[in-house]
Amino acid sequence: MNGTAVLHSIIDGVLTGSVYALMATGLTLIFGVMNIINVAQGIFVILGAYLSYALSVHLGIDLFAGLAITIPTLFVVGIVVERAFLSRIKGPERVVMSILVTYAVALVIEGVLDMVFTANYVELHAWYVDQSVRVLGIWLPYIYLLGFALALVLLGALYVMLYRTRFGASVRASLANQTAAALVGINVRRVSTICFGLGVAVTAAGGMIYGATNAFNANSSYDLISRLLVIIVLGGMGSLGGALVAGIMMITIEDLVSVVWGSTWSNLSFFVILVIVLSLRPQGLFGQRSVRVA
Repeated sequence: MNGTAVLHSIIDGVLTGSVYALMATGLTLIFGVMNIINVAQGIFVILGAYLSYALSVHLGIDLFAGLAITIPTLFVVGIVVERAFLSRIKGPERVVMSILVTYAVALVIEGVLDMVFTANYVELHAWYVDQSVRVLGIWLPYIYLLGFALALVLLGALYVMLYRTRFGASVRASLANQTAAALVGINVRRVSTICFGLGVAVTAAGGMIYGATNAFNANSSYDLISRLLVIIVLGGMGSLGGALVAGIMMITIEDLVSVVWGSTWSNLSFFVILVIVLSLRPQGLFGQRSVRVA
């Protein structure tokens, strides 16, 4: 086994895994507060990538500078989707219905993206995407390091919001028990709407990094959502810390398996690890055994 290749896989897994963790954190935040499984999260990531592509190619805006436009745009998209569709879903079938509704939203967005950009694969380019730097004897594109830094900044911002602000206290109360939160005067519906917007907004950053490190089209969302769902289930449904740990762990293991046994087995490793962990700990690594009632 090549030691350099193993080290490269570990570094790449940590750097890339942090970006997946960011996207999965948005997904688990939505589930934790709203008891909704947003299967449209993958297409929102691709939408973010296409927005960055359009700004870069047609307006000449730098990929990172473009986030000042794409993040607020996707926040508004999330608010509109929540208000128009998800806020109407109530009752014990909320989780199942949310899957159907968000899947329908994903299909509509996918169709629009195919119509506007065609099914051809595209990539994002900038000097930091096409150039590399030597780290511990390994050449890494600058975008991996910058993407890791961006993920840490945004995850840190989410942490500060959740644990250092009054709104964050409302979010954490809603995560624990929506009924109790409403009884103490928290506007749970408003919290839910904003959390959905935030969960979608982070896909703008994740989409930009994803598009800079992978060729993509609208169909790329299916692979993305399967990975993100595995990450939040493994970490524990509704656990923000679990999404972070599971994201980095899963991508690192996948890269290591690819080096040792080949790329075919690396894709399977995601689901093998999920089955093993859930057979031993059904609630995931950091999930709670009891689930709150919305």
